[in-house]
Amino acid sequence: MQVILGANGIIGEELAKALRSNYTKEIKLVGRNPKKVHIDDILFKGDLLQAKDVHNAVENAKIAYLTVGLPYRSKIWLRDWPIIMKNVISGCKKNNCKLVYFDNTYAYPQDSKIQKEDTPLQPKGKKGEAKRIAAELLLNAINNKEINGVICRAPEFYGPDKTKGITNTLIFDALKANKKPKVFLKDNVLRTFIYTPDASKAMALIGNTPDTYGQTWHLPCDENRLTYKEIIEQISLQLDRKITYNTLGGFILKVASIFNQNIRETQELLPRYKIDNIFDSSKFKNRFPDFKITSYQQGISNIIKDYKIR
Repeated sequence: MQVILGANGIIGEELAKALRSNYTKEIKLVGRNPKKVHIDDILFKGDLLQAKDVHNAVENAKIAYLTVGLPYRSKIWLRDWPIIMKNVISGCKKNNCKLVYFDNTYAYPQDSKIQKEDTPLQPKGKKGEAKRIAAELLLNAINNKEINGVICRAPEFYGPDKTKGITNTLIFDALKANKKPKVFLKDNVLRTFIYTPDASKAMALIGNTPDTYGQTWHLPCDENRLTYKEIIEQISLQLDRKITYNTLGGFILKVASIFNQNIRETQELLPRYKIDNIFDSSKFKNRFPDFKITSYQQGISNIIKDYKIR
């Protein structure tokens, strides 16, 4: 049996599909209000902040995937991520269960250097600090041979259905609502995004490949990177109409943050929207050369169809 801890988001749902298609029909979905992806999925209602719930959730499991998403609030991340990670490590250790941790890049330095698996964790901001603490707790447990674990790290999401992320919100959600898209700070710097179904399929592959454990892996992205300007040009091309957009400068975002908590919570991430974001996934590509990565052009096409944008 394989268990998804925090299964209600887009990553957890796509992961369940990938596991079912390629590895196992015994899948347990864990969350406060889990919902089945397949008719015979096992549901477990539990709270990852409670050690007993986590222990019971991973009992008799061979592999657990930690894909939980927390409310986008710095205070909550700093409070809850260390507790969740400690509970999951303890539960996996007691049940002799492997752990696959789905992580993001918040703890990386906010500069234009190429991000690789050995990039140091040097966060700026509370969310990044929370993710650093969580990652280092797991790395220490792995290095001390407490559990057999692996870290799968991804940059910003883009994708269909329930995908949440700044790009989906500011561009695709806006177009779906017949509003003008927006971009943060600069439209001419390179971005690296991961297509959410690719992220989940790659994580399932890593989790079911024994020699990947004890390491950090960057999940695969199309490295023919685009700027926001080029992304919107590609959308215009596919829709066969000119899409205009607004670029939100630092002053506007600072003023908006006074009145809007969601924008306020993104402030610590803004420096990375001023510079090229180069997330390197060549390690994965070299290890799994047959893995099919969705191109940005195809990903954009899929989102347009899924969102029914005209």
